[in-house]
Amino acid sequence: MNFPETAPNSPEAAPICSAKGCRAPAVWVLAWNNPKLHTPERRKTWLACDEHRAHLSDFLGLRGFLKDVVRFEEWEARER
Repeated sequence: MNFPETAPNSPEAAPICSAKGCRAPAVWVLAWNNPKLHTPERRKTWLACDEHRAHLSDFLGLRGFLKDVVRFEEWEARER
């Protein structure tokens, strides 16, 4: 996941979008894996703001890598 290089508990430490050059807060988690490199249960993640969600999802989907798209809060709740 992308986190800015700031103090861990500062407001600026909020996760940011994975799109190149984007500094917007992450709203979505795109879970993916490359079946040529990863075991089926492994999930890598990209983060997306509302603006870049479709673009990043399309990029991963065209390659057959996209497995799930969930709101960031839901993903965090699953991880607890």
